[in-house]
Amino acid sequence: MKKLVISLLCLTLVANFAFAQGQEESKSIPKIGIAVPSPDHGWTGGIGWWADKAVEELKVQYAGKYEFKVLHADGYAKQISDIEDLSVWGMDYLVILPHDSAPLYPSVKAAHDEGIECIVVDRGFSDAQDFGYLYVAGDNPGLGRESGKYLSKYMMQNSLKNYVVMGGMPIPIDEQRMTAFFTEMEKVPSLVNLQGGRSYEYSNWSTQKGLEIMENFLQMFPEIDAVFCQDDDVLTGVLQAIKESGRNDIKIAMGGAGSKVAYKKIMDDNSIVKATATYPPKMIYDAILLCLDVAEGKRSNAFNTATKKETIILPSVLVDKNNVKDFYEPASVF
Repeated sequence: MKKLVISLLCLTLVANFAFAQGQEESKSIPKIGIAVPSPDHGWTGGIGWWADKAVEELKVQYAGKYEFKVLHADGYAKQISDIEDLSVWGMDYLVILPHDSAPLYPSVKAAHDEGIECIVVDRGFSDAQDFGYLYVAGDNPGLGRESGKYLSKYMMQNSLKNYVVMGGMPIPIDEQRMTAFFTEMEKVPSLVNLQGGRSYEYSNWSTQKGLEIMENFLQMFPEIDAVFCQDDDVLTGVLQAIKESGRNDIKIAMGGAGSKVAYKKIMDDNSIVKATATYPPKMIYDAILLCLDVAEGKRSNAFNTATKKETIILPSVLVDKNNVKDFYEPASVF
């Protein structure tokens, strides 16, 4: 009887030790939380797709070494709730593309103050609200610059003169893109913005708005050689308007950001779509990989204790017939 009691005690101790060890191992597995907006246009749809794709791949590559959770939010209130849920889940790292920077700041700052290392994508916080985080974004001036370089050269080489322009919305990144674009276009004095000077219409990065604006342009201007509309979703509306008008004077139309639709047209030698400059939704994928580099010790996490953000700008790349196959992802939603 005494031997039986001792044996049971030993088994209990072993079981308790194994349970405690299992708990400790579970706690030691780093958790990476990812918060992104739900699609409100093609580009944000691409953000969500690339975030999910990254996690699918990394779960295989780092099987059992990290835990991942992606949450999609249809508004800033839901994303605030998502950050709270991820904190309760026990995340060690947060990769977030804020739905709206201002209302998300307190939640991200609170996560940082809890010891969570934060990587913020595309929509950072104002300098007055800075703290130690890694900021990853595309090159907005670069998108305008690369577009302007390509379009001005193409127009000059093909003896084209008149162009029309659409921007996105009246916000700083739009101004950065358009300023850089016009700076390049103005290097060729023979080119004429039919709207005058540096004037342009806001498309709200909307296919429907792009269609409506282009219809107006076609009525206003009897001869248009080129169109720049800054966004590949908007480009879809522009192309529809041109097709429905029956006009054949437009020789080139450029969007921007880099959608699979634009890439496919470039690959197929479309008569109007020749190139696009990237502001890729794949940046969320790149940010998650950067997070893994930090977790693996391949990249410093000194940004976490800094008083200012550390910024990484992903360059805008001009995609044309020569390199489009390197960018085309047929399964992507954008």
